[in-house]
Amino acid sequence: MKFPDERDGRLTGAPHRGCSLRIDARLRNDLATAAEDIRACEEVGYDGGWNTENMADPFLALTLAAEHSSRVEIGPSVAIAFARTPMTVAYPAWDLQRFSGGRLVLGLGSQIRPHITRRFGMPWSRPVARMHEFVRALRAIWHAWDTGEGLEHRGEFYDHSLMTPAFTPKPNPYGPPKVFLAAVGPQMLRTTAEVADGLFVHSFCTDRYIRDVILPATTAHRPPGAAPLEIAHSPFVALDEQDREAVRRQISFYGSTPAYRPVLELHGWGDLQDELNVLSKQGRWDEMVPLISDEILDAMCAAGTVGQVAETLRTRFDGLVHRIRFNRPGDIPPPQRFAELVDAMRAA
Repeated sequence: MKFPDERDGRLTGAPHRGCSLRIDARLRNDLATAAEDIRACEEVGYDGGWNTENMADPFLALTLAAEHSSRVEIGPSVAIAFARTPMTVAYPAWDLQRFSGGRLVLGLGSQIRPHITRRFGMPWSRPVARMHEFVRALRAIWHAWDTGEGLEHRGEFYDHSLMTPAFTPKPNPYGPPKVFLAAVGPQMLRTTAEVADGLFVHSFCTDRYIRDVILPATTAHRPPGAAPLEIAHSPFVALDEQDREAVRRQISFYGSTPAYRPVLELHGWGDLQDELNVLSKQGRWDEMVPLISDEILDAMCAAGTVGQVAETLRTRFDGLVHRIRFNRPGDIPPPQRFAELVDAMRAA
């Protein structure tokens, strides 16, 4: 795939089985369902399966997913980088890349300061610069393992300069995994463009924000000669009224976060963020939900019948991003939940 065409801000490239979008599934976090979910991904016809780090370590379930699949890409979306060091990420990623036959995509995110310092008990400072160095350190470690050269990364945040034979994994026949970063703000978007292979776009987003803000920012800072940055989005979908109201509630929650205000401002809804933020600090969560109008909901969510949702997703994102993952807030459904939607997307 190529960079966005400068004429219209859309991606160019060969179609992929009916549409150019790769379609991914969200995996449940329970170890007991990892094998079941990844087998379903391959049966339904997904291109990838992603879990996330919220209530469990993502790498354990991905090991089971790798064992019980042979085709789909797998990865965390995302693992919390700053809860670890580059070395403690490098080892499981290297093993999973080998064990899966080269199908790992390592998704990393920064999280926010309170979680890093008070939940994980790790240091926090200058997250954009730290993430930039984190990825460079990862690549330095993998390069040392792959080539046998000495490890020599000495940076502002991390020092990885000791690697003896007893602790050096064998070279990986599949090479290092791709690294995707989650990014919202302009500085993290720039870092993603500079050092990563792909970008996870937050669900609290619109196709207009991707086109007008994200793609210009990432294209401008992609190093000359680098492979195109792969854009992965997880748009909200609603196949019934219960889904629709679950999405409305989730949007109200995300909208209270100052970091996501630029999305609202682009559409002229910036003042809503102030209202939501005040209510969230008072714990008045239910009162936030009615503030999300149908106009806002429909801008961020593809809703309707299976055919209508598929058409909306294709219209908005085919050619704009490389891959999508259906996002229905609440309990994570098994991959079969969206089997008809996958078929409808393929039948473009």
